[in-house]
Amino acid sequence: MPERKVVVGSSGGLHARPANLFVQAAARQPAAVLIAVGDKKPVPAKSILSVLSLGAVKGTEVTLSAEGEHAEESLTALAELLAQDLDAESPEGSDA
Repeated sequence: MPERKVVVGSSGGLHARPANLFVQAAARQPAAVLIAVGDKKPVPAKSILSVLSLGAVKGTEVTLSAEGEHAEESLTALAELLAQDLDAESPEGSDA
């Protein structure tokens, strides 16, 4: 199972908005993706409650792992997303 380590780039960590953006992106991936912090058990990346329960703050290194079709591509897309400051991005026309 391929893995990728990435440092959380969002200024507020994986709290509500960044976690939601990450979970939505994970749900669109063709591979089943897991995310873990340290030695803790990996959780499904498409579960908002599981991702929030990680308590990942800015600078936390997380491990993404994927299984299935296009696993490497899924990891790349999600790692790139996590490395960004998702708190700084606000889609135009959004009430967020």
